[in-house]
Amino acid sequence: MTHDKHIFEVISRDRTTRARTGVLDLPHGRVRTPVFMPVGTNATVKAVSKDSLAEIGFEIILANTYHLFLRPGHELIAEAGGLHGFTGWKGNFLTDSGGFQVFSLAPFRKIVDEGVKFQSHIDGSRHLLTPELAVDVQTAFRSDVFMQLDVCTSYGTSERDALKALTLTSDWAARSKQRWVDTRGEFEGKLFGIVQGNFYKDLRVRSAEEILALDLPGVAIGGLSVGEPFDVFGEYLAFTSSLLPDEKPRYVMGIGTPEYILEAVEQGIDMFDCVFPTRTARNGLLFTSSGPISIKQAQYTRDFSAPDPECSCSVCKEYSRAYLRHLYKNDEILFSMLASYHNLAFLHEFVHRIRYSIEEGRFAEFKREYLGRYKSKA
Repeated sequence: MTHDKHIFEVISRDRTTRARTGVLDLPHGRVRTPVFMPVGTNATVKAVSKDSLAEIGFEIILANTYHLFLRPGHELIAEAGGLHGFTGWKGNFLTDSGGFQVFSLAPFRKIVDEGVKFQSHIDGSRHLLTPELAVDVQTAFRSDVFMQLDVCTSYGTSERDALKALTLTSDWAARSKQRWVDTRGEFEGKLFGIVQGNFYKDLRVRSAEEILALDLPGVAIGGLSVGEPFDVFGEYLAFTSSLLPDEKPRYVMGIGTPEYILEAVEQGIDMFDCVFPTRTARNGLLFTSSGPISIKQAQYTRDFSAPDPECSCSVCKEYSRAYLRHLYKNDEILFSMLASYHNLAFLHEFVHRIRYSIEEGRFAEFKREYLGRYKSKA
């Protein structure tokens, strides 16, 4: 099992911050970090083909354990040769544990020591998701990185409830590791633990100690970006990140805007994901170098310039704001495809520029300049 210990290598470090670049060594190829991972809930990034994702340059994408467990089921996906066989995607897959969706989507959920009892949001069928089952499902998926089942708590949770969630998360992490070790055979997928503790620093310390004691290949910081103010996010991200070992990849779940990504990278975070770029794209929001624009606005009716004149993606090379607005106003499916492609290409290029700034030792300067421009426009 020693081959799991070093799936991550730090390549360069910024001079004045904790920002770093690195390489993740995963079964379906190496992944350069920091890395933004598009979210493909149902084993597809909405409105974007796998070929488009590869063309943009993504090396890893997400799929969602909860949704795929309920439909079409992990047995069918295993039959197809795992997620890669099922989808044809050649890069890496990271899958979450399904826990977050159980908490946010499933009606009548009940947390017990054994796991989470819930009713499907699709057909009302009843299920018990245990840490062991979450590992089994992700093993059937042949995921390259998979997550332990954890208990996520929202901003404003009491210390008593946060402690309860932390205790269960640590217990479930140990059970997840045991199942992973017992069942993996030749399978190379990597299990990550998740640090919880809500917004209580003593609980964060305790959670980090308990999760790190398991010595898993990577570690995620959970329970952030759950409704807290941005400065609180920054404070607890910095605090929790400082508790984590240098040699393991660090992952923060659920962030996908330039402001949040820059904050995370500054604190030495290597991996992040979010539905935000594609969800907002479908609703008419486009990322640009000087801040997001809403294509719904009448001012773009006769604007024949590119969505972002500084972006080199194929959408910005070939289509105008006026045309995209026309597609949006007419509910054309092509709008979702083009807007999603652009937002993902924009973020991919943005993270590439972040890596370059770290290699040059000028990340802090890059962050300051970027935000100065990015926020200058409503």
